[in-house]
Amino acid sequence: MRVIIVKDDDAGAQLASAAIIRRFQRQPKSVLGLATGSSPLGIYQRLIAAYENGEVSFADAWAFQLDEYIGLDANHPQLYRNVIDELLAKHVDFQPGRVHAPDGLARDLASAGPAYDELIEAAGGVDVQILGIGTDGHIAFNEPGASFAAGTHVEALTEQTRTDNARFFDGDITQVPTHALTQGLGTIMRARQLIMVANGEGKAEAIAQLVEGPVSVSWPATIMQHHPHAAVIVDEAAASKLQRQDFYRHAWENRLDFQEL
Repeated sequence: MRVIIVKDDDAGAQLASAAIIRRFQRQPKSVLGLATGSSPLGIYQRLIAAYENGEVSFADAWAFQLDEYIGLDANHPQLYRNVIDELLAKHVDFQPGRVHAPDGLARDLASAGPAYDELIEAAGGVDVQILGIGTDGHIAFNEPGASFAAGTHVEALTEQTRTDNARFFDGDITQVPTHALTQGLGTIMRARQLIMVANGEGKAEAIAQLVEGPVSVSWPATIMQHHPHAAVIVDEAAASKLQRQDFYRHAWENRLDFQEL
C-alpha cells in the first residue's frame, strides 16, 4: 500500500484525478468506482474539467457507486444516485444506463445486494475505485465489525456515521437514514486499484490505524493493507498521527519512473 502525503486536499485531488485520467486515456472502456462524501469532490471537478478540455472521455466507460441510503425518496437531493449525477455524471459523457448505484429503493433489499455484485462482474469488474474514509475507519458504509468477505449488503449505520453525515441533512441527525445498501469489503477488494483520499485532522486517527495499525474489523479500512494496488493520499493534517511520515515522503519523492499512481 502506497502512502502519499500532500500539502492540501487540492494537491491530493490533482494527483488522484491525474491517475484516473491516464487510465481512461489508455483504456477508455475502464470501469470507475465512485464514492460520495466531501473527500472526492475535487477529483470530480478535475475529471469534468479534463472532459471539457477534450483530454478524456467516458463514452465507453461504466461507473458503479459504492453505496446508497435506504429510505430516501427517489427525488431526495441526498440520495447518492442524485448526488453523483449532480457532482459528475451529468457533466461528462457517460452513456445512458452506464452509471449504476445500489438500489436503496428495492422492494427486496436482500436480493438487491447480490444483484448489484453481479452487475459489476458483468461489466468486467471495477478497474479504479475511489474511496474516502470515515472517522471510525469505515469505507463505503462498512461500519466497525463488518465482515471482510461480505458482498453488497444492507448495513445499519452507527450513530457516529449518522452524526458525521448530518451536515448534509441541515445538521439534523433525525433526517439521516438508519440503513444503507453498500458494497461490502469483499466487493471493494476485488477492484483492481484502490485510490483513497482523506483530508483534515478529523481523519488522522483513522488514517493512522489504516496505514500502521493491525488489520482489524474494528477499523474496516485496514483490509486495504492486503490489496496489491492501493494508494492512500492524505494531506498534512490527516497524516499528522502517522509514525513513519519521513519514510512515506522519501519513498514518494524518490519513486522510480514506472511507479506512477
